[in-house]
Amino acid sequence: MADRPVWTADEALVQLYAAHWRQLVRLSVLLVRDQGTAEEVVQDAFVAVHGRWDRLRDPDRALAYLRQTVVNRSRSALRHQAVVDRHAARRTPSADEPGADQAALATGRRAAVLDALRALPDRQREVLALRYYLDLSESEIAETLGISRGAVKSHASRGAAALRPLLEKEL
Repeated sequence: MADRPVWTADEALVQLYAAHWRQLVRLSVLLVRDQGTAEEVVQDAFVAVHGRWDRLRDPDRALAYLRQTVVNRSRSALRHQAVVDRHAARRTPSADEPGADQAALATGRRAAVLDALRALPDRQREVLALRYYLDLSESEIAETLGISRGAVKSHASRGAAALRPLLEKEL
């Protein structure tokens, strides 16, 4: 026993990892039924053993400790997944609730609207932006732009008419 080299945590775990990684992942896959989760469990087990290396009573039993850690962490992963599944089952999205891709679609629609607005003459774009973005009334728009209410109506009508065909293609 005295002739045996004393391994550091890094040296020992490099050797254990090279020799037993696949075997430990297979063990975890059998328990958690998911390759990705199993790999995470085994990686976490190696990290845990590394952190506790100085406290191992018998470094020769490090593989047994790793196996036990993999089994325990696999159990924890299964418990966590069960909780996630229960909450997901309780929370069924309503028909009114936007889907996960809603943000990407909204970004696309926003870009299409902005492109269509850029194609309008300045005054029409200004009137529509003040009306629909700031929700100003005709009189407030007229005052802001220094034009008559009739001109506001005219620019709004022409701008909306010009936007329709542009946005029908895009949206």
